Amino acid sequence: MSTSDTPEAPQKLYAAREPVFPRRVRGHFRALKWWIMALTLGVYYLTPWIRWDRGPNLPDQAVLVDLAGRRFFFFWIEIWPHEFYFIAGLLIMAGLGLFLFTSALGRVWCGYACPQTVWTDLFILTERWIEGDRNARVRLWKSKWDLKKWRLRLSKWFVWLLIGLATGGAWVFYFVDAPTLARDLVTLNAHPVAYSTMGILTFTTFFFGGIAREQICIYACPWPRIQAAMIDEDTLVVAYRDWRGEPRGKHRKGPEAEKLGDCIDCMACVNVCPMGIDIRDGQQLECITCALCIDACNEMMDKVGKPRGLIDYMALKDETHERAGGHKRPIMKHILRPRTIMYTALWAAVGVALTVALFIRPDLQITVHPVRNPTFVTLSDGSVRNTYEVGIRNKHGESRPFYFSLGVDSPFTVNVEGSIETMLVVDPDTEGKTRLYVTAPAGSEVARDDRTEIRIWVIDGVTGDRASHDTVFNGRGQ
Repeated sequence: MSTSDTPEAPQKLYAAREPVFPRRVRGHFRALKWWIMALTLGVYYLTPWIRWDRGPNLPDQAVLVDLAGRRFFFFWIEIWPHEFYFIAGLLIMAGLGLFLFTSALGRVWCGYACPQTVWTDLFILTERWIEGDRNARVRLWKSKWDLKKWRLRLSKWFVWLLIGLATGGAWVFYFVDAPTLARDLVTLNAHPVAYSTMGILTFTTFFFGGIAREQICIYACPWPRIQAAMIDEDTLVVAYRDWRGEPRGKHRKGPEAEKLGDCIDCMACVNVCPMGIDIRDGQQLECITCALCIDACNEMMDKVGKPRGLIDYMALKDETHERAGGHKRPIMKHILRPRTIMYTALWAAVGVALTVALFIRPDLQITVHPVRNPTFVTLSDGSVRNTYEVGIRNKHGESRPFYFSLGVDSPFTVNVEGSIETMLVVDPDTEGKTRLYVTAPAGSEVARDDRTEIRIWVIDGVTGDRASHDTVFNGRGQ
């Protein structure tokens, strides 16, 4: 059988992972990434420990998702379950902000502030401290498993586990009082859910940040595939000026040197890339716009006496303009354009609406639901009674009496179930519920009418604040 008759092997749809060992680099963008990493990690790890005095009977943790109490506390702001539209508004603002930054600067979120990027940067930093810079890590990867390799690997994995444990620990602290939960965790008195959550987050942080790394961005994250709809010819992305760099070559002496471009093919841009790509091959799905290749290239251009900017932030319009011999266009001309202005306006409008809603929301709220089975009851004296399920939210830190009324000139009488008074005492920072009986006198017009619109008022017995709810009284319809 000839070799030409041999069937071709099926094409693989998944390429085996090539480990990436980014080299250390210095520069403006690397410094910016350090600052953002310190800020974001600092906020994440330290926020649960910030105290905020809300008075008695309320938690004193500044940021707390109180699942048991069904509330979210953020410093002086308290969000109740029925006010979930605030959370929805914040999510809308986050989405619009992502659209804004992507349309202006490409995947700048991915390169600087995405949790996967931030924790991967932290893991690579600890790896560099323990195993050395790129060349040392490459040699260690290729070496046999001897005592030194086991020692370095175990040391690195131990530090990664501590980072993962701190990450899971910080997460659970957002849901229970941090000092109390920390004590319970140490004394093994915490709820099993806390331990299981920390275990899951420890593993995922270790795996995503230490093992998978760039694979999460390439295969698991949907955003690289969505971003194409968010960018246009004015979007600033990291790009290589091939018209200036090509043909590339290492030798800068001799008669052929003048024919070479500015790129010396040093591979510095590739060696510092956390995704392991070559930006000189053009835009690629893997690029997260972290700009470390810009710092590496500028460093090499300084060494060989060439102008900076061979790799730089630029837009498609810049490429067309510069190829024709024009100068680099100002950044603000790319950022301030109708699309980004529209995103900014929408983002600001949602923010203003949420702020206004936050300041005008009432401190006293009432809910009323008529009991439909039966719609009304005729009492022995001929009077007609309707029953309503009433809820009152007491957002204060102490118990308060709340009085019910239908108005001064109302023909109805009001009673609270189980009480001869028209008052309900609601515990602090809770929602009190009761049944309210509204009765129309026998033979009265409202008792005979089929439906009568009424307004139930509730008055705070301490402050005098009032709230109302419109509903319907069902008569006998005769």
